[in-house]
This record gives sequence, structure tokens and C-alpha cells, in this order.
Amino acid sequence: MRPGRFQEFVIGLAESSGAATGARLLTEAGGAVVPCGVAIGTGGEESEWGILGQLPDGAKHDGFDDTPVHGEPVAPGDGPRTGDEPEAWLAALLARAQSPEIAGVERWSVREDMRPGYAGVTVRFHNSARVFVRLL
Repeated sequence: MRPGRFQEFVIGLAESSGAATGARLLTEAGGAVVPCGVAIGTGGEESEWGILGQLPDGAKHDGFDDTPVHGEPVAPGDGPRTGDEPEAWLAALLARAQSPEIAGVERWSVREDMRPGYAGVTVRFHNSARVFVRLL
């Protein structure tokens, strides 16, 4: 899933989740620091997320059409809750979506090689593409 389609996907999930107070493109929130991103309101706070993508293994930008590849969705786990820290909230939202395109959702702050001060998630897709969603 390319970053542009992914940001629309996240906005739709957040708006329909019942756990967000708002969701919009980062450019609409005045935070146009990166080409793709979203701003999501939860519990009185708004978190801004930058989105970068990596094409599937072996794919080239010329001619890539982003055709969805479906597989087994990730285990849903608990849904996002007001009061969750932003990274946990977003990871729960994405896993709970049960999208057949998403093969995995990995939180950065709980990885063994985590970088202090960086929060975000890596979303892996069944076509081997990835998006990296960093809390700004």
C-alpha cells in the first residue's frame, strides 16, 4: 500500500473507530513537514504522524500500480483506548482493522534495537511493501 493510499486508510479507520476525536491529513493540520502524514485526535490531544513507504521487493517506481495482495490479517488484539500512548493507540487501530493487505504491525518502542525518542510503527503488507509511520 503506497503512503498516499495508506494515509486515507488510516483516516478512515480513525474516523470509524469511535476512539478518535478527529482525523485529517497532516497538511490540513498545518504540519506539512513530510509529503504524507496524518493528524489524529484522541482524548483531547492530537498526534501527528509522518508516513514513508518502501515498495515491494524488486518493484520499481515506474509501472508500479499498487495492486492489493491479500493474505491472513494480523491478530486483532484489543482496540485502541483513550489514554493509550500514541504509538500503542495507532498499532491497536491498525491491527484491529483486520485488513487482508496487512501482514504485520510492529511498534518501534518495544523492539530490542529501539532508538530512544522515536515512536512509530512499521506496517508490513502481504506484497512485501512496508510503510513507516513515525510520531512527529
